[in-house]
Amino acid sequence: MTAESFQEGQVVLIDKPLQWSSFQAVNKVKWALKKNLGLKKIKVGHAGTLDPLATGLLIICTGKFTKRIPELQGMVKEYTGTFHIGATTPSYDLETEVNATFPTEHITEELILETTKQFTGEIDQKPPVFSAIKKDGKRLYEHARKGEEVEIASRKVTVHEFEITRVALPEVDFRIVCSKGTYIRSIANDFGAAMQSGSHLTALRRTKIGEFSVEDAILPDAFETMVRSLNNE
Repeated sequence: MTAESFQEGQVVLIDKPLQWSSFQAVNKVKWALKKNLGLKKIKVGHAGTLDPLATGLLIICTGKFTKRIPELQGMVKEYTGTFHIGATTPSYDLETEVNATFPTEHITEELILETTKQFTGEIDQKPPVFSAIKKDGKRLYEHARKGEEVEIASRKVTVHEFEITRVALPEVDFRIVCSKGTYIRSIANDFGAAMQSGSHLTALRRTKIGEFSVEDAILPDAFETMVRSLNNE
């Protein structure tokens, strides 16, 4: 790969680390290209945000390939992660503290497996109040952090596969294959409620987008090292 090839367009698969924002990952790639390949101007963008508390596959496009971003964003995605059963948080994940606890004595592995059926196929889902969706010109999390109540419309999303991979209460591990716009945090919250309990997301990793896999992705620092080696060739 050369400076010209990145200008023409490349798809870069990044394994986004925990606590990094998707914006930070894009900036790291852009900075590495500019610094090491002498590119004064280059378009760089990502095809689908990952929350800072999530890790995994982030597709970054450069140059003319940024035009492919809408197509890539529409692809089916696969996630793995962990639900904590018996407690909820306002953000449906670890961004906020536990706000309520619920009984779990009645929850069995059979109930957990049976409940996944309610969340397979086309479902109605309300996005979390702590999300970047805009309402009245402001992002929902801005309303939420100010304590403002906002009516959020539900939307239809599709869950193609929902597999429970480990049950060790209060933890439940899962694998989900879903359509664009699906919030796994919302599934975590609704999953607990469907079992007459509570639940929130404690770990999330995006493993696939379409045919792209996190197994073929590299960490942002490794990308910078790779680009630096190109400059030295």
